[in-house]
Amino acid sequence: MSTKEKIKKEVEFSVEEVHLNEIVLFNDEVNTFDHVIETLVDVCKHTYEQAEQCSLLVHYKGKCTVKTGVYEELEPQCSQLLKAGLSAEIV
Repeated sequence: MSTKEKIKKEVEFSVEEVHLNEIVLFNDEVNTFDHVIETLVDVCKHTYEQAEQCSLLVHYKGKCTVKTGVYEELEPQCSQLLKAGLSAEIV
């Protein structure tokens, strides 16, 4: 077996299938753009521009994925969004 074949086998065995979830933020008639933006910056570590874009998508489209990752990492962030009065869920 050549070195190239050995490396290929090692790489194939080290790949794990990871299921990613998303935090989806939903529109509401309560929260201001500023509150949503500040919360996304604080909780999801978005840049101001990214948070602003997400808030506009939520406003005009009704919802927006604001974070993607494994459930265990997203759960505390989703909880913080909910505590801040935003409407969000992990899908």
